[in-house]
Amino acid sequence: MEVKDSNGNVLNDGDAVHVIKDLKVKGMSKTLKRGNIIKNIRLTSSPQEVECRIGKSQIVLKTQFLKKA
Repeated sequence: MEVKDSNGNVLNDGDAVHVIKDLKVKGMSKTLKRGNIIKNIRLTSSPQEVECRIGKSQIVLKTQFLKKA
């Protein structure tokens, strides 16, 4: 099972990704701005989702809003 970003690049554990769209995250007061770099992602059992850490929060993001850095 391959996990791919919005451009079709294959993502692996530990990769860094860019956010390509402003995202409102449930449970967080601030939004993730376009262009933010998220380091050290982890793959989940779903090919459309990855786990990452924003500050002290653990969140799951959809790969359609991410681009490999």
